[in-house]
Amino acid sequence: MESSFLSILPPIITIVLALATKEVYMSLIIGIFSGAMIFTGGSFLQSTLTMFKIMGEKVGGNVNILIFLVILGVLVAAIAKSGATRAYGEWAREKIKGEKGALGLTAFLGILIFIDDYFNCLTVGAVMRPITDKFKIARTKLAYVIDATAAPICIIAPVSSWAAAVGSSLPEGSTIDGFSLFLQTIPFNLYAWLTLVFVVMVIVTGKDYSTMNESIRENQKGFHVPEEYREELENESETETHGKIIDLVLPLIVLISSCIYGMLYTGGLFEGKSVADAFADCDSSQALVLGSFIAFVFTAILYIPRGVVNFKTFCACFPMGFKAMLPAIAILSFAWTLSGICSDSCLNLGGYVSTIVNQNATIMMFLPMVFFVVAIGLAFATGTSWGTFGILIPIAVEIISGGSPEMMVICVAAILSGAVAGDHASPISDTTILASASAQCSHLDHVATQLPYVITVSTSCIIGYFIDGLTENGWIGLGVGLICTVFLFKILTSREVNYSQ
Repeated sequence: MESSFLSILPPIITIVLALATKEVYMSLIIGIFSGAMIFTGGSFLQSTLTMFKIMGEKVGGNVNILIFLVILGVLVAAIAKSGATRAYGEWAREKIKGEKGALGLTAFLGILIFIDDYFNCLTVGAVMRPITDKFKIARTKLAYVIDATAAPICIIAPVSSWAAAVGSSLPEGSTIDGFSLFLQTIPFNLYAWLTLVFVVMVIVTGKDYSTMNESIRENQKGFHVPEEYREELENESETETHGKIIDLVLPLIVLISSCIYGMLYTGGLFEGKSVADAFADCDSSQALVLGSFIAFVFTAILYIPRGVVNFKTFCACFPMGFKAMLPAIAILSFAWTLSGICSDSCLNLGGYVSTIVNQNATIMMFLPMVFFVVAIGLAFATGTSWGTFGILIPIAVEIISGGSPEMMVICVAAILSGAVAGDHASPISDTTILASASAQCSHLDHVATQLPYVITVSTSCIIGYFIDGLTENGWIGLGVGLICTVFLFKILTSREVNYSQ
């Protein structure tokens, strides 16, 4: 389909409805169907068939991610049933003295688990939520720390599924090595670095502002757990008591190491490829399924013979784990479908965006800032950072080919940076959905409380990338962005009454 302004209407409809009604499922369905109606010229029957055809293709293409989520849900349920999470929580409660320690450990784990953002979000939330609950930390703040240390650390980690995705985004026939280009962008990915700095400032100072501060104030009046998660919280309090900390640590170690092994295996390490090439060529979704299943088998062998949980209790974790992941699975399925509706085979939102970029790419010094802003808008509208840099990186390569190598690196870094920023801000983003599900807070509450922080850091990035374009020096832009972030944080928090513990 020829790209036009109509291609941007479905994500706009979805986002406006979600924010206005706070009903994410129905908003996504309406947005998807409106896109199908535009594509088919208003035919109700053809629109319905198109919608479910795309849904089937997108869910089928991402089935490994769904299987991974279910297996991980079962693992989390088994660990909770064993009492290992409770044992870890009791230990942490003795060692951690307050909110800063709990959130600091959450951020540390988020940075440590750099393999994949899905795995990061779900694992960190499952491990840290019982601990942060003990200190009555608002779950919206937990969700922010989880989200802010997931994609940002993955996009600057050479050994991650994101590195592989970026490396494969270069156009066919390109003379540039994708993995090498990714490595060069790491220091200049302003949103990733400034977000990590911002998280540290929030934790160390204990200061918040805007909707996050309001959420914390409400939480001080009474610790809030959303209705849909209260039953699970009650189930966690009825766990077995045989588990020890080692019953939590070992499954996580096996899970992480197995996922790394899965990436190397699917990438062809044992077929003669180097470690770097294996990571670049890996199938991350297959690797996560392989790693999670190995961890699942290991956990069963670790628990059942020792009587940590009996066979019947372990089997009961299957429906529990699936039920815990069902909201995330449903929203992910709808979000993938919306992305499919906006793809080049349907409404071609990317083609519309590329036309705008090409029309405004005449002044080279503005390119990093332009790419950053366009990437934010596209990722926000579609809810996918991978899709965003998959669309924009080939455009950047085409525009700057033959030009300055430094500008090429800075522009690609700006695209990656903007893709993560837009993904963080979008209510239909998969990582945003998983972060709220992992922290077990209201999804739209997470979006509303995270958005002001995303805007603050993004503003600093816009200034930094403008400086990058003027100087063609990414280090200067990084320094300016860091100064702006610290300055804005101090100004915004100085106007607020601090409600954090």
